[in-house]
Amino acid sequence: MKYARALAFAAAAAITVVTATGCAVARNQESVGSYIDDAGITAAVKAKMAEDKTVSATSISVETLNGTVQLSGFAKSQAEKDQAGVIARNTKNVKEVRNSIVVRP
Repeated sequence: MKYARALAFAAAAAITVVTATGCAVARNQESVGSYIDDAGITAAVKAKMAEDKTVSATSISVETLNGTVQLSGFAKSQAEKDQAGVIARNTKNVKEVRNSIVVRP
């Protein structure tokens, strides 16, 4: 009986988390499909940055909302900042890039 109660509680908690997550997407007025597209764009930009030897992918944060990519974090040079912007701009489905990376030697 104790296991059945714990299992029922875990199932109720899981349903609550899934439902709350779905509502969060709707509150931001972004469809589930759009949210998935944005996650794919973010992953693609991060992957391209990881492949590029001139960009420190671990120092740069990438966030995407409705096709607009926001870059933030730190770069060691203006060239690194510019290259991160070029990588983001050349990624499929990116509509706009906001490059807020700070150059810090």
